[in-house]
Amino acid sequence: MNQNLYSLLSGHFPKKPAAPCMILPDGRVWTYGDIERASGRMANLIVALGLQPGDRVAAQVEKTPEALVLYLAAIRAGMVFLPLNPAYQRHELEYFLKDAKPGLFVCRPQMRALADELAGKAGVPNVLELDDAGSGSLIAAAAPQADGFATVTREASDLAAILYTSGTTGRSKGAMLTHGNLAHNARTLHSYWHFRPGDVLLHMLPIFHVHGLFVACHCILQNGSAMFFEPKFDAARAMKLLPQATVFMGVPTYYVRLLLDPGFGRVTCRNIRLFVSGSAPLLKETFDEFKARSGHTILERYGMTEGGMFTSNPYEAGENGRRGGTVGLPLPGTELRIVMRSGIPGDGAGSLCVPGTPLRGQVTAAKPGVVGHIQVKGDNVFVGYWGMPEKTQEEFTADGWFKTGDMGSLSADGYVTISGRSKDLVITGGLNVYPKEIEELIDAMPGVMESAVIGLPHPDFGEAVTAVVVRQKNAEGRALTESGIIAAIKDKLANFKVPKWVYLVDELPRNTMGKVQKNILRKTYSPMTSR
Repeated sequence: MNQNLYSLLSGHFPKKPAAPCMILPDGRVWTYGDIERASGRMANLIVALGLQPGDRVAAQVEKTPEALVLYLAAIRAGMVFLPLNPAYQRHELEYFLKDAKPGLFVCRPQMRALADELAGKAGVPNVLELDDAGSGSLIAAAAPQADGFATVTREASDLAAILYTSGTTGRSKGAMLTHGNLAHNARTLHSYWHFRPGDVLLHMLPIFHVHGLFVACHCILQNGSAMFFEPKFDAARAMKLLPQATVFMGVPTYYVRLLLDPGFGRVTCRNIRLFVSGSAPLLKETFDEFKARSGHTILERYGMTEGGMFTSNPYEAGENGRRGGTVGLPLPGTELRIVMRSGIPGDGAGSLCVPGTPLRGQVTAAKPGVVGHIQVKGDNVFVGYWGMPEKTQEEFTADGWFKTGDMGSLSADGYVTISGRSKDLVITGGLNVYPKEIEELIDAMPGVMESAVIGLPHPDFGEAVTAVVVRQKNAEGRALTESGIIAAIKDKLANFKVPKWVYLVDELPRNTMGKVQKNILRKTYSPMTSR
């Protein structure tokens, strides 16, 4: 049996090739027949260029139908796809090309000179172009190729993609994902989120990332459904298209921006059956306001580059279903445990184990609410970091669990709450402070839009708890002061958790997926600790 991911996806394509797959902003439609033929031509081109199964195909291009087809063609031909953020510049590109050594690098025309230079240095034999309109030398070279292509046979253990982590500390790491990893997650999410005939996805996410490329596209392709394929998120466009869609996937920022539109409400969402949020924490306030305005309960889930999705709130949205402030339950086929600093699951007293069922994964933790390190195991978890065997060994436990680097806790019935990244843990005077606890208190204050809590060097305490607060653009926001914020939460927290310093700002630095970049905040404010 061919376990190539493309075989799984194409096996669910509609029987009628004219069925729509991608609906573009200008009204053009790519059918499933178009996808099959175009990916066949590109796959034939990749083989004609001399690439062998297992070779890498790197792409640093904008979101277009042709970019998605390139991904499908690469895995169809047995290659390993390497999507790169279009924002990357010389230093990052030089590293990625030298590290992955792709057989083909597809770039935007405006980057061609730099691409040729770096490809020459890295020994990359082929460079082709794909512009923001879906044209370029890649398309021209593929045009004369045959439409038909026999999907290359792959095992579940064969690599399908390498995605580089953000590299906020040290070198970026290439997470190796197999056909089996991606197929497991695709099947699980398609079932868990109840995809059905006639679903239409509003796709506004980037496709160089797990969320947009794997989670969103795999679900819709496996469902044989259509998606509005938008180049980026735009609140006005979303308001126009939401009534024509049944599913929307976004990052928390998308939901915040929708709520800023006074016209957003139940009428806008009348045909939607599922809103999914991920890639960054969703504030409880946003969760509650969105439910009040739209009548819909956002489904928040948790995952990362190294394994796709690990947990999800249930599809059922009732009282005992989706819970704001949590990322839900381990997905079927995924095991999750909370580990104390000793490295032993639980704390030796009152350990909690919630057994798995066919509909959910298995969790093991210390007593409910105890914060520890999140570790996961499952068929979706990646096989290691490209060219980094020592780092791979370091990130897996002796008994095969992946250390996510996230901190979290579990409820008595297995719901996961994320406390933050372990590297964001603040240790002040030898005591642990979890930023989310403080952020939630500050975010609930009148005049506060959002906040980020970090640790900054302190001569006495090692680290000082520091809050960076974004003010709302109203009278309450303008009235906020450092002393007022500290006074408002002082009686709600142990003294060592109370911020020593508060900075009031207009916005927080975020990456392309909406995650707050606390490393930048630490770098920005660290020199100011002597104030």
